[in-house]
Order: sequence, then structure tokens, then C-alpha cells
Amino acid sequence: MVDNKEIAIQVEGVSKLYKLYDKPSDRLKEALGLTKKKLYREHYALHDINITVHKGECVGIIGTNGAGKSTILKIITGVLNPTEGNVTVNGRISALLELGAGFNMEYTGIENVYINGTMCGFTREEIDAKLDDILEFAGIGDFVNQPVKTYSSGMFVRLAFAVAINIDPEILIVDEALSVGDVFFQAKCYHKFEEFKAKGKTILFVSHALDTIQKYCDRAILLNKGKKIAEDEPKPIIDMYNKIMATQKAEAEEPVTEENPTAAKKENTGKAWKDSMYTNPKTVEYGTKEAEIVDFCVMNEAGVITNTIERGAQYKVRMKVKFHQKIQEPVFAFTIKDLKGVELTGTNTLLEDVRLPENEPGMEISVQFEQQMLLRGNEYLISLGCTGYRNGEFTVYHRLYDVCNVAVVSKKDNVGLFATDSVVEIL
Repeated sequence: MVDNKEIAIQVEGVSKLYKLYDKPSDRLKEALGLTKKKLYREHYALHDINITVHKGECVGIIGTNGAGKSTILKIITGVLNPTEGNVTVNGRISALLELGAGFNMEYTGIENVYINGTMCGFTREEIDAKLDDILEFAGIGDFVNQPVKTYSSGMFVRLAFAVAINIDPEILIVDEALSVGDVFFQAKCYHKFEEFKAKGKTILFVSHALDTIQKYCDRAILLNKGKKIAEDEPKPIIDMYNKIMATQKAEAEEPVTEENPTAAKKENTGKAWKDSMYTNPKTVEYGTKEAEIVDFCVMNEAGVITNTIERGAQYKVRMKVKFHQKIQEPVFAFTIKDLKGVELTGTNTLLEDVRLPENEPGMEISVQFEQQMLLRGNEYLISLGCTGYRNGEFTVYHRLYDVCNVAVVSKKDNVGLFATDSVVEIL
């Protein structure tokens, strides 16, 4: 058993209940004692959460929107009080929960540094000693002497994070703050994470960046609809998260629970591949629809349909096309883009010199592309297409842009877009 002195954060049986009123007058009636009737609905943002974070651990919390991730961080840091349960924190916390939380928009950057440092329990002399490091890390130049209300969102988060991470806390708590700022600032933040871990400090953070969870966390915790579903090493928790994302519409029939964390609709004959994936509800599609992409998926090397692929592993992209008209020599294709829309890689049956079988109206043809995942750890978007040449003219029969995402997870980083997977020897 771990000694209590080694525990940085202990969350025991924490629940957070909100009363939801249909209209403001109902809240007023209850506050004034004008009715004995219950005029509200109960909503548990968190229900009976138990979490233990040991000193020196880096723990990530993931979950769908509304899972309770930010709520639990606010309760741990004292921003919110729990309805039930207890939280014990052993160590000085620095928290970055919301962009610029605790900043006064009328004050300058320098003034806000001192205000935030004081809120974290530091004296003016201690902040003086850390000021140069804070300003160097933020890198916003003379803007530190301007009112914060004049800052861009990027400058705002740079300063806020610089204060949070440079006041030398024992425990750092971050809620998605690293998704703001340019790539160079994000790299600087992650380098600081590494320094923190090397010094034995404790990090607890929420992120939708699954590669970040995989790379930096010792453990991951999965929340869903206010309940803790599971905690384990990052990889199985990420897989479970993707399963929940893919089946969230089915959970009403068979709810996800701690005993049954990946519950979903029972498999039925002819179930579509895409039903087991998390897909883009706002997919852009166009084409003549003489041939239509009716199903698709991404599969890992074990043959499991998933939105997460490990770097270096084999993976497959499948697509099924239904023909409404007879089409001469159709071409099936897929591409992978980054989140900025830059096409990074892809292929098609024409480039691969694969000739599709003859088709007739009503026929379905499926194609599987298999390859090794060499992209660096990050989030990517997949697009699919069925095209061809009709009377010598290029024709788009059906295209699905950004139809699904794929998270590439990796425990090590690399320069550029692709992994070299080098084997290094000292000679």
C-alpha cells in the first residue's frame, strides 16, 4: 500500500449536483420559500468519483464533452465545492483551468503576474525572483506593460501558462490550455512538462489530444457522463475512449458502466463498419452519386475498428461503394490531411495498379488499403473518394471530405511529419 505522504491528490466519493430549472422564476420561488413543490431537475455533473494521484505522477483525464473533466479539476483546485465527498491535496498547486482565469483585463501583464502569483501563495519577493523566467517563457515582449484586454488569445495564454508553470508549484493542473498558441510555444510547454516530471513534480491535466496523453502520462482516467469508467495505462484507456465515442448513440440502449465500460448495441447482421467509429457529423460530400460510398472504417493491425493507430503499426482503410449506374473503371481513393487541411499522404486503386471488377447497378464493391502508420503522433483527418474517367473526362462520383479522424499515438516524438523509426547505435 502507498504511504499517505506519497499521495499528492486524493479524491474520495466526490459528486457534484446541479439543480436545473425550466425558468428563472422557478428558482426565485424556491429561494423565497413560495412553494413546497420541487421545481427543478437534478443533474449530476460528477457522481461518486474516486481518484488517487501519487507524487511525481503525470495523470491525464479524457472523456467526451460533458463527461465532467473540467468540473473535477475545478473541485480539486477549490474553484467549486463538491456536493458530496472530500478532496485532499498535499502540495502547492498551480492551475490553468480557463484561458486567463484570475486575470484582470484592465491591468497590465506585469500587474497580473503579481496578482496571480499572490493568489498562489507567493510573496512579492518570491515573484520578483521568478519574474525574468516568467517573462522569458511568455515571450510577448513589451506587451507585458500593456493592459491584458489588448492581448490576442495567443498572447493571453502564453502569459497565463508562463505564470502557472514558472512559479515552481509542487502540483500543476492544466485544462486544455496547450491547445492555444503556436507550435513553438506548445513545444516549449511540453519541454517544461518533461522538466517537471524529471524533478518529481505532479501533473494532472485534461486533454482531447490523445497523443499527448499517450506520450506524457503514466496513467489515464476515463470519465463518461459524470462517472469514472476506468483508469489504466494510457493505451487501453484511449482505446476505450474511442469505443465510447463511436457508440455514444447506442449507450441509451445499454449504458456504459464501470462493470461494462464498452457497452454498445448488440452486433446485428449487416452492421455497418462506420457504426463502430467516431465519424464527422458535418462531413462535406459531393459528386454525381452514380456510385456512392456507403460504408468505411479504419482498422488496427489486430483487425479492430478504431480511430486510434499506434505509430509504426500496420493499419487498414476500408471503403464500400454501391453502384447505382454501370461505371467504367472507377477509382477508389483515400487521403490523410492534418488539421490545417494539408494533404499529407494517400493513394488510390489507379496508383496502386489495382483493377476493380466489372460492376452493375445495385452491386457493392469493397476495397481495403493496408499500410504502415509512419505519421508522427498527432490528430489527422481522412477523406474518401470514388472517381473515374467518363468519355475521357475526370468525373467525381462521390467524395467524403474529413469523414473521420485518426489519432496517431506514440511514446516518442520526431522532427517533421513522418517518423524515421531510426535504430541508433553508439559506435
